[in-house]
Amino acid sequence: MDIGMLWFDNDPKLDLPGKVAKAAAYYQQKYGEEPTLCFVHPSMLVEPKVKAGVVAVCTNSTVQPNHFWIGVQQNNNPSP
Repeated sequence: MDIGMLWFDNDPKLDLPGKVAKAAAYYQQKYGEEPTLCFVHPSMLVEPKVKAGVVAVCTNSTVQPNHFWIGVQQNNNPSP
């Protein structure tokens, strides 16, 4: 993913898939395209593979905790 949207969510009432789904809904409304990939800080991912709808969730240590880098995956390569 080369271009994405940075989203912040520290709501303790939502789980990780819920937060990603909320960010994905905003992304789709704003850009008119459904996101497929979201990067989060490694400390936020407790299970190795998480999906929120069609959005795959991966880790990246450059993303700060409670932040979500969400966008559309390019060339089937989930690296930043």
